[in-house]
Amino acid sequence: MAKIKQNIFILIFLSSFGLNAQELILGANRIEHIISLTNEKSIAIVGNQTSMVNNIHLVDTLISLNQNIIAVFSPEHGFRGTGDAGTKIENEVDIKTGIPIISLYGENKKPKKKDLEDVDIMVFDIQDVGARFYTYISTLHYVLEACSEENITVIVLDRPNPNGHYVDGPVLEEKYKSFVGMHPIPTVHGMTIGEYAKMINGEKWIDKKSNLTIIEMLNYDRNRIYELPVKPSPNLPNKKSINLYPSLCLFEGTNVSIGRGTEKPFQHFGSPFLKHYSYAFQPKSGPGSKYPKHENKICYGKDLINTPILNSINLEWLIETYNQSQNKEDFFIGFFDKLAGTDKLRKQIISGKSSKEIKKSWKADLKEFKNVRKKYLLYN
Repeated sequence: MAKIKQNIFILIFLSSFGLNAQELILGANRIEHIISLTNEKSIAIVGNQTSMVNNIHLVDTLISLNQNIIAVFSPEHGFRGTGDAGTKIENEVDIKTGIPIISLYGENKKPKKKDLEDVDIMVFDIQDVGARFYTYISTLHYVLEACSEENITVIVLDRPNPNGHYVDGPVLEEKYKSFVGMHPIPTVHGMTIGEYAKMINGEKWIDKKSNLTIIEMLNYDRNRIYELPVKPSPNLPNKKSINLYPSLCLFEGTNVSIGRGTEKPFQHFGSPFLKHYSYAFQPKSGPGSKYPKHENKICYGKDLINTPILNSINLEWLIETYNQSQNKEDFFIGFFDKLAGTDKLRKQIISGKSSKEIKKSWKADLKEFKNVRKKYLLYN
């Protein structure tokens, strides 16, 4: 079998660890292992623009090795990863291969029985960023559920979690369950996509346990900060935006912009209603953000480009902007509680609680979650 040159991620380490860099070998790069499971099978792929083996897409790689791929399923942002957040993704045909692409975002979030009729094995290979409201783990849930119902094996090709170095945030309450939060986990869960798949199975979040195989990475350490070679979605273009994402995404449930429609999405925040700030930007319609919040309006706020690496969720920015808002009644919108996974955070901010006080209220739930999480960890 032809050897596939193994990918090397650029590694950026927290200085406090003082570790020597080792080559990271992704699940997707363990081609011989994958082929041993998929050869002479009918295969479906759940993938997007991050599903790369070196500089070649996983679909193209497997086709070149005579693997029988009969369908591709695509998550939010689409198979090539260019769609806006929340935009309905349509079914299509991949121009390069002629393989049908079935959307798992929009009205159809779960593979249908008819879409799985001839599938023997489902291969899931998507780069996650480790936040509960990043919808790729919700897609993972529905894929595992659909495949368990049809007795189809699921193979997850594991990839690093760039926010895997910490666990933080409120744990989702059942009544706030949605596609941006399906499970009782904190905002930042500190697990790889493979570990998370094991948790979905093990915690019985689907009715029937899935026949699940994880192709693990080699030399992965969750305490390292990994810079991803392909942006996981249009508005997470670099390591800074990915590190700030768990903290700034909460602003999506407020009248504050996090810079969609600018050159620095998820690297600054602002609003027309925060004029006491001197820093300003102006969101414009463009690729990956056709209708940005406060389009064409001057937004005043903070530039976070030089913020040190976060090892916890920063609530100070959210509390500060709420306190400085001209009209506090219009600050939060209905989506906030879904993102937070609870209404408690919103109520705590309104009541004047400090970041320290709010985080203290998370402590017991986080301890319980970490104890459960231990059962599913594959790496140090």
